[in-house]
Amino acid sequence: MPSWALTAGMFPASDSPHKHTHTHTVTRVHTVRRHSQRWVHAAALTRVCSGLTSFLSLSASHWCYQIQVKPSNYTCLEPDEWEGSCQNNRQSPVNIVTAKTQLDPNLGRFSFSGYNMKHQWVVQNNGHTVMVLLEDKPSIAGGGLSTRYRATQLHLHWSRAMDRGSEHSFDGERFAMEMHIVHEKGLSRNASQNQFAEDEIAVLAFMVEDGSKNVNFQPLVEALSDIPRPNMNTTMKEGVSLFDLLPEEESLRHYFRYLGSLTTPTCDEKVVWTVFQKPIQLHRDQILAFSQKLFYDDQQKVNMTDNVRPVQSLGQRQVFRSGAPGLLLAQPLPTLLAPVLACLTVGFLR
Repeated sequence: MPSWALTAGMFPASDSPHKHTHTHTVTRVHTVRRHSQRWVHAAALTRVCSGLTSFLSLSASHWCYQIQVKPSNYTCLEPDEWEGSCQNNRQSPVNIVTAKTQLDPNLGRFSFSGYNMKHQWVVQNNGHTVMVLLEDKPSIAGGGLSTRYRATQLHLHWSRAMDRGSEHSFDGERFAMEMHIVHEKGLSRNASQNQFAEDEIAVLAFMVEDGSKNVNFQPLVEALSDIPRPNMNTTMKEGVSLFDLLPEEESLRHYFRYLGSLTTPTCDEKVVWTVFQKPIQLHRDQILAFSQKLFYDDQQKVNMTDNVRPVQSLGQRQVFRSGAPGLLLAQPLPTLLAPVLACLTVGFLR
């Protein structure tokens, strides 16, 4: 330990060096003061630098969608730079090639609990999307799932363009919006095992297309005006059930299934995806309201739109389809009709 440090303990700062008769002691006191001042300045500079580093680190790690990159002056992380598990090989969303899906007879009907319960849900602008907080009240089972899952929230992805707002696509075709109802497993006895399970989260995904006005969606659409900026909350003025927002229940037998990830950082690969075949219909004005009324920023300069992650590689994964009768045709209709038309032609020529 240096001598000036010891001297700092020997003579309080209030002592005058003139009280001490030895010249070397006076010199030590001055040395203490010089070093102490340097130490204070160095410590202050370290704190400033540390704080600045933390701030820059926080800013640098903030993720955004591609449309936000330029307005942020390139300070946020675009999709190709997302961190966590986002660069791994079992990511979502994917393009579902319907002809390559595999029939799974175990993918039967879902059991929906609390989906018919009308409630004035809390709606939130979280800076990336609009989220409806479902408070673990509704739940699902069946549908080939291993256990019951409780609904925590639903959110949407969208665009001003009617063919660019969905994250998943069918045979390369995208839709105006996509709605995700996010469910989590109940706590199991082995919580650590649950944490790393590839099916810890079950997401029900619904495409949304331009069509007739959907009166059941109107309470959500009207709530958007009250939450233009990030971290704003409001409550729906009318009670709505989840079934109110979905296609008719009979159509919910028809869906695709695969294992993937969250579509936002940290893109954890722990999602069992159910992507339903039949789209929800909203009027064009209802769809555009999401891009017009919501903003990514507090200054309301950047409209919240195109909050869509690009399609990820399916890799070696298999997409399955439910075994319910009347499912989406696995082959294009002309391919299936060709043999029939050929037979009819031969019969006609005879």
